[in-house]
Amino acid sequence: MKKILFLALLIPFLAIESINAQESKVKSGWNFGPLPAISYNSDVGFQYGVLCDIFYFGDGSTFPAYMHKFNVEVSRYTKGSGVYHFFYDSKHLIPKIRTTADVSYLTDKMMDFYGFNGYRSPYYESMGGSYYKIDRKLLRFTLDLQGKINDYLDWAAGIGVYKYGISPVKLEQYSGEMNLYTNYRIAHIIDEEEAEGGTVAELKLGIVNDSRNHEADPARGFFSEAILLANPDYLRFSLVHRGYIPVFKEKLTFAYRAGWQGKITGKIPFYMLQNISTLYMMQITNEGLGGLNSIRGVLRNRVVGDGVVWGNLELRYRFLNFDFLGQQWYLAVNPFLDAGRVVQYHNIERMSQQIQDFQNYYAYNDPEKFHFSAGLGIKAIMNRNFVLSGEWGKPFDPRDGKNGINIGLNFIF
Repeated sequence: MKKILFLALLIPFLAIESINAQESKVKSGWNFGPLPAISYNSDVGFQYGVLCDIFYFGDGSTFPAYMHKFNVEVSRYTKGSGVYHFFYDSKHLIPKIRTTADVSYLTDKMMDFYGFNGYRSPYYESMGGSYYKIDRKLLRFTLDLQGKINDYLDWAAGIGVYKYGISPVKLEQYSGEMNLYTNYRIAHIIDEEEAEGGTVAELKLGIVNDSRNHEADPARGFFSEAILLANPDYLRFSLVHRGYIPVFKEKLTFAYRAGWQGKITGKIPFYMLQNISTLYMMQITNEGLGGLNSIRGVLRNRVVGDGVVWGNLELRYRFLNFDFLGQQWYLAVNPFLDAGRVVQYHNIERMSQQIQDFQNYYAYNDPEKFHFSAGLGIKAIMNRNFVLSGEWGKPFDPRDGKNGINIGLNFIF
């Protein structure tokens, strides 16, 4: 069924200034950046709801850094999918400790599932419908703490708890249709004990280096995090480095990100493979590779395995400063190039066995390689913290889809 998505209707409709803030360059008190969550998708219906970034600047002495940040979204689709999300971040709740917390309940009746190991899982556009979809429910809680080791390094520790419910698509129009998820179960590419989801807890321990001049829209500096993720059944590691190099003052910045997340030992449940760990979530979900957070324009979760690498290059050009409803705004554009691939395969032996039995129905003999995309984004930034984002990306290879549009909040890194 053809999918139509009117994400362009996500436009800012209000900017509310604290009664304590003054008409000046320094902001104080409470500032709000709400948006309507309005869209239409023929598979899941109309989306309706609201999302909002909320900042508290206190007496303004920390501006543009905030003292407390909240992000809230409550939205529903008329056919049952929903987003219920709360995020909190502060360096002032606990003295000398940064506290970041997330509580979310995310239901998706048409969640993308393209199999494992990138190009080793074939994608046939003609399959359409619900073939590459699952019904997924996710209840998530994360809590991360950071503190100083010295002037250059921070320690980081935290916990993430994820409760997944997985099933074939239940929408009436797809009742009885075969899909990739069911085929994977039949072929035992997905083990039966994890096929319907489960609860996973990950302990996090790591180190962080951060020299960015500003978090929401850095013009210079670097950020690196190394995180060990531990569960009784597996151990994995995440290493991400970001750089922001000024090209022309603070008007033009070359930004890049390089990341690796891989398994050290054990067996990772299939429903956790797409979860990319981070200490600070820029979006409601931090999943991929493919889609909003990683390889923009590539099908969501197209590149999934036990270990993945990815990179992003973009230029950020800031222009047109203006005031609107008592708030300070500027615009920015960001042309980008993204890439990523699987470097550790998931259940590759069983997938390879199916090649002869099912005539490439589940897997190719073709090796995995890098998935590339390129595109353009535009941003509207309020008070140097609230970032309204629209991005369009196109993959280089048709096996990764046609293109993708994302409208939401924040730079992806």
